[in-house]
Amino acid sequence: MPSVVVREVPIAQTRPLRQGVLRPNDTLEELAGHETAGSFAVGAFDGDELIAVGFVAPEGGPGAWRIRGMATAPEARGSGAGTAVLEALTAHAIEQGASRIWCNARTPARGFYERGGFQVASDEFELPEIGPHYLMELVRR
Repeated sequence: MPSVVVREVPIAQTRPLRQGVLRPNDTLEELAGHETAGSFAVGAFDGDELIAVGFVAPEGGPGAWRIRGMATAPEARGSGAGTAVLEALTAHAIEQGASRIWCNARTPARGFYERGGFQVASDEFELPEIGPHYLMELVRR
């Protein structure tokens, strides 16, 4: 099991892993178009190797923050790296005053987000060229 360290990274550093895992048909420039102003990105590292990434930004109304671009290298799945990234992004959003944190989760990742405290908030829906998803959210009261 790797010794995972999570730290803030420039969002551009997340693009190659996001491309390889999530959107292999998109260019790095196209991926940049999914990045919202004010995004906070983190990476999980095993030594010098970036093994998981994600970012979060205000989106969806007052108090709402959206998690995007969650990707873990296939060889690092099950290592806790993705969970560590999700926890760091959630903690950042809460520190910024988030009352609702949400994402469009790929259907196979539903359990991952549920283990992180998120709940399904929609029926399954299809995103063109990406596949089936659920809207998932973590609501703080």
